[in-house]
Amino acid sequence: MSRVCELTGKGPMVGNNVSHANNKTRRRFLPNLSEVTLGSEILDRSFKLRISNAALRTVDHRGGLDAFMAKAKDVELSDKALKIKKEIDKAKAAQA
Repeated sequence: MSRVCELTGKGPMVGNNVSHANNKTRRRFLPNLSEVTLGSEILDRSFKLRISNAALRTVDHRGGLDAFMAKAKDVELSDKALKIKKEIDKAKAAQA
C-alpha cells in the first residue's frame, strides 16, 4: 500500500535530519494518512478512503465529499476516488 493521499495526491517528501553537529543524513517526511469513512449525500452511500488529515479538513471546509469532488482535479485523485467522482457527477446529472 503506497503512502499517497487518495484525494489530494500528497505523497512522501525527502529532506535531511540535521544533528547538533550539523551532520546531514537523508530522511523521508511521510504524509499523515488515516483510514476514513466519508459519506456522499447524493449517492446515499459511504466510502472508505485513505486520506491525509489535511485533506480531511479540506473536505469538511468545502462542505462534504460531494462538494470536494466537484472542485477536485482529476489528476490528483486516485483511481478509486475518480470512480466515486464520476458516480457523483452521473447522479447529479440524473437529478437535474
